[in-house]
Amino acid sequence: MTSGHVFIATSLDGFIARADGEIDWLIGRSGTAEDHGYAAFIEDKETIVMGRGTYEKTLSFDTWPYDLPVLVLSKQLADTPIPQSLQGKVRFTSATPLEIVADLAAQNVKKIYVDGGQVVQSFLRDGLIEDMVITTVPVLIGTGKSLFGALQHDVGLELVSSRSFPSGLVQSTYRVSR
Repeated sequence: MTSGHVFIATSLDGFIARADGEIDWLIGRSGTAEDHGYAAFIEDKETIVMGRGTYEKTLSFDTWPYDLPVLVLSKQLADTPIPQSLQGKVRFTSATPLEIVADLAAQNVKKIYVDGGQVVQSFLRDGLIEDMVITTVPVLIGTGKSLFGALQHDVGLELVSSRSFPSGLVQSTYRVSR
């Protein structure tokens, strides 16, 4: 069975980015020398599914940060060419989360890293997230892009673990209740 897993940071007031998509409040606050568990998290993932906003933000980085195949969920980008530098690394799709998981399951992909607010929300709505690692950064930004949006029903979570870092970040891992 293919399962979705989240590893994401939020401001204390629950935003993953400013309204314009900027993450300047996050950069430099995480304490570059600290290991926040990303390497251990990504170790057993086989594919990354992200939204257009996350993809476009990633394009602004100096180098492409992912070794795994990346599937960008975007109706806007679905019929556009992949940049030459990302050939073989990125694919665009307008498929639904259920279709994506079925397609990845047919390819024998077991664990996917789900990234980006709207994509996380849509995978949660469809019951496709198994667990979430949420790192809270001790800053209030007041407004922005929320990690969690409207849901048709409550999503129960079980706290698996919680830890703090010298930089002040607090990381909690939740299992989605079924």
